[in-house]
Amino acid sequence: MNTATKPSALAGAKRGRGLHLPSGMPWILPGFAFVVGLIYYSIGYTGYIATLDWDGVSPRAKAVGLGNIAKMLGDPVFWQSLEHTAVYYVVTFTVQTLLGFTLAAILHTKVKLPTLHKVIIFIPTVLAPATMAPVFRLVFADDGMVNRMLSAVGLDFATHSWLADPNTALGALMMITVWEWTGLTFILYYAAMSQIEPELIEAARIDRAGNFRVLWHVVWPSCRPTTVALAMLGFIGALKTFDIPYLVTTGGPHHATEFLGTYIYRQGIRQAHIGYAAAISIVLLILAVAGAVLVSRANRREVRG
Repeated sequence: MNTATKPSALAGAKRGRGLHLPSGMPWILPGFAFVVGLIYYSIGYTGYIATLDWDGVSPRAKAVGLGNIAKMLGDPVFWQSLEHTAVYYVVTFTVQTLLGFTLAAILHTKVKLPTLHKVIIFIPTVLAPATMAPVFRLVFADDGMVNRMLSAVGLDFATHSWLADPNTALGALMMITVWEWTGLTFILYYAAMSQIEPELIEAARIDRAGNFRVLWHVVWPSCRPTTVALAMLGFIGALKTFDIPYLVTTGGPHHATEFLGTYIYRQGIRQAHIGYAAAISIVLLILAVAGAVLVSRANRREVRG
């Protein structure tokens, strides 16, 4: 009797357990609901707005289909802001990588007060751009610190209105960005170098490799994952750049420091072209995802090769 009822009892117990949610589901539900309910919904709604000619206030919006995309393709300021973003990314990423890697390598040698050096290098990263923007406007002003330093060393001919000249304003912003974010690059490279096996460096030393060869053939390849991560973060960060250009130059002069982020704000908030701003936002999202995927795939091919 008991043996006859055991299989049915076990089957019922299994069916009962199958009705319960997995133990981990309650932990992921809040994050899942947030991502799907807010982020993905917002992306979808932005895509819908991108098909409208709307000022964001009026109750009626005119459907224009792909009209905003066509307008974007013929907008010289959009292409100019895209070019600025590309130049900004290439220059800032290259300089930050060189400086961060070099500083990390130096701090891994025997230097006095290493903790103090780390703090000094990393401090700019934690400073709010809103508090530093007025300082940089003064630094690059006609009578600012940069021109004073040039005059002090006899280079009066090199003094310049750095932020008022379209030819130098973008370069000044890139200098500010390098100053601000080199600390993060330094910290990540320093941590990556700490994970390198000492035996690898000792083997290179036994083979009579100098400092430069050790850095190039041992340390740099070992830091490849960190470089890839910084490349993706830098690319996405360049696409989203807004605070420094807007607070220091407001995208000027004559759109010389216009980025996709500042142009979206200008079109959407200042000029109330919400549909057009949404279309640029969708393009920005596509570029960010595509760039991250391309960098990741290129790294995988290099590792496999």
